[in-house]
Amino acid sequence: MKRTLPAHLAAALAEIPDAVLCVAYSGGPDSTALLHALAQLPAARERGLRALHVDHGLQADSAAWAEQCRRFCAGLELPCEVVRVHVESQRGEGVEAAARHARYAAFAAQLRAGEALLLAHHRDDQAETVLLKLLRGAGPEGLGGMRERRPLGAGTLWRPLLHDITRAQLHDYIVVHGLACIDDPSNADTRLARNQLRHEILPRLAAQWPQATDSILHSAALNRAAADALRTHWLAAFDALHDAASRSLDAAGWLALAPGLREPLLDHWLRARGLPAPTTAQRAQIERQCAARPGQSPCIRWPGAELHVWKGRLWARAPRPAIDPSWRAHWQGESLVLPDGGQLTLDNEHARLPAPLTVRLRQGGERIRPAGDAHTRELRDLFQQAALPPWQRLACPLLYEDDTLVAVADRWCSARGRQLFAAAGSRPRWQAGA
Repeated sequence: MKRTLPAHLAAALAEIPDAVLCVAYSGGPDSTALLHALAQLPAARERGLRALHVDHGLQADSAAWAEQCRRFCAGLELPCEVVRVHVESQRGEGVEAAARHARYAAFAAQLRAGEALLLAHHRDDQAETVLLKLLRGAGPEGLGGMRERRPLGAGTLWRPLLHDITRAQLHDYIVVHGLACIDDPSNADTRLARNQLRHEILPRLAAQWPQATDSILHSAALNRAAADALRTHWLAAFDALHDAASRSLDAAGWLALAPGLREPLLDHWLRARGLPAPTTAQRAQIERQCAARPGQSPCIRWPGAELHVWKGRLWARAPRPAIDPSWRAHWQGESLVLPDGGQLTLDNEHARLPAPLTVRLRQGGERIRPAGDAHTRELRDLFQQAALPPWQRLACPLLYEDDTLVAVADRWCSARGRQLFAAAGSRPRWQAGA
């Protein structure tokens, strides 16, 4: 016989350390049932139970929803913190993925030291997640579904309903207690992949195979065990292939790994950089480009990320807007933000040049005679000799006195440039965009 929701939560609380509890409360049926059931348990209240609502600002009613969440929590005599986030849609992701990133960033920022953030994901959510991962070609890590617990910010993310509670149980709890919930219309939009699985595909599967959800979750558990076993091997490989200073990977070493290690290692590296994983087709393209000839610099792009193969290593970064090569600015030593998000300053923040210089970007064909060098050099050759990454070259600040190039960022100075900076008692400092 299945336990009731409060009984399940009481047992779950007894099995974990005495963490302070915070519920990720959207106001929808699932999180409403979770929060209300916890509020009935003295053991949960004794742990400082509170609610955290994220307002994405994507719906016209979002402010009203936030206020409804405050009122519901006030009725339970629980504190409710509302955090408004800006959903960044310039990364090339869909709105759904961008909202999720913004939401989890807010969770991580708001979570207190040692606090557990409880999410209302349940068995049916897990089945949907595993099917979505399967359709996207995931390996054991993805097919293992959501983890019940994992670190998040200064605390822990915990999904106490994931294995034993169904959507129907939560719905029944809402009905029995007459709880008011927010009806987000986007949850019924079957143009979204998860909603299509939820409303159309999974009901058909269950009609034909009544044990479909049980079977999917059993398979997920096996994949989670396999992924955890593989993790020890690819983590050791990651330590050997990863350069902490440049945050790049040895391309040949990565390519030589077995596929079962290669894929999760790449995903781990990208996640650490705050970047999304590539598709199966993009992974194959990365593998092909690892064999690029010397002098080539392939770039593989997908929504939210771009990966460069350069100097025998893999380099990853978030996409940047196109840089206007005609950009220019006057600079006398103050902090100057560059078009790629980088920064140009003097190493003595209080120093100033005798007169402003003009900062420009590369147009092509620029030359400079570095102080102490007998020859004038093309920037192209200097960049190659200095192994400056190609993606940084277009935004490298060039410093001009009138129409004469006197310095290239903090890399090369002409004799005249050296005089100017000596007069200021300081040197330029360039921080390239991430």
